Amino acid sequence: MYNKKLKIDGIELLKLIDDNSVSLAFFDPQYRGVLDKLKYGNEGARQIGRAQLTQMSEETIIEFIKGISRTLKPSGYLMLWVDKFHLCEGSFRNWMANQPLKVVDLIAWDKLRMGYRSRRRSEYLIIIQKEPLKAKATWVDHGIPDIWSEKIGTKTHPHQKPISLQKRLILAVTTDHDIVLDPCAGSFLVLNACLETGRTFVGGDLEGEVELNLPAITMVCATD
Repeated sequence: MYNKKLKIDGIELLKLIDDNSVSLAFFDPQYRGVLDKLKYGNEGARQIGRAQLTQMSEETIIEFIKGISRTLKPSGYLMLWVDKFHLCEGSFRNWMANQPLKVVDLIAWDKLRMGYRSRRRSEYLIIIQKEPLKAKATWVDHGIPDIWSEKIGTKTHPHQKPISLQKRLILAVTTDHDIVLDPCAGSFLVLNACLETGRTFVGGDLEGEVELNLPAITMVCATD
C-alpha cells in the first residue's frame, strides 16, 4: 500500500518489497549509544521521549540495512541518520559490512536549538549510495549545503527530522513517481514530503494507522 501510514514492523515491511525497486530510502535507527555509553543520567527529563522508544540492537540495525540494500535500485541512495557519537565511533560502517553500499557524502543538520550552556544541537545525515557509484547521473541539485539549518517547531515524535531537507533530497535524487522508502517512519514526515513532491511513499511504523493483513500480501512494490 502506497502513501499510507502503515502500522507494521519495519523488518516485516522490507520482506514485502521487491529487489531493486526503491530509488531512495531514509533510515533513522533507534539506538541507545549515547544514553548507555556516555551515561549522562538525564533520561528522566530531556531524553525521556527517545528513551521510551523501543531501542534497536546492533543486529537489528544490520538487518534493516541489509533489507534496504536489497530493495534499493542500482545507484540508489540511502539517507542514514546518526548522532555525533555513532559518527565518531564509526559504528555505522559495521552496519554496512558486506553490502554494496558506499558512503559518498555527509550533511550536518543544525537544529538551531539553544541550551543553558553549550549543547549537542546537531545530527548527521550520512549519504550512502548503492553500487555502481554515479554522481552526475543520479543527483541533480548541487546547491544543497553540507550544513543544513532548520528548526523544528512543535515536535510530534522524538526522532522528528527536518522536512525541508528531506524534500530537497527527494527532489535531488528521484523523479516523478519514484518509490521512496522509510521503514521506521516515526512521524511520517517523509510521507508528507513525498506527497508534496509527487513521489510514491512506502513505509511504516509500529505506531502507524493502517493495519496490514500480511498473509494476503505478496509484494508492496513493483520493479517497474
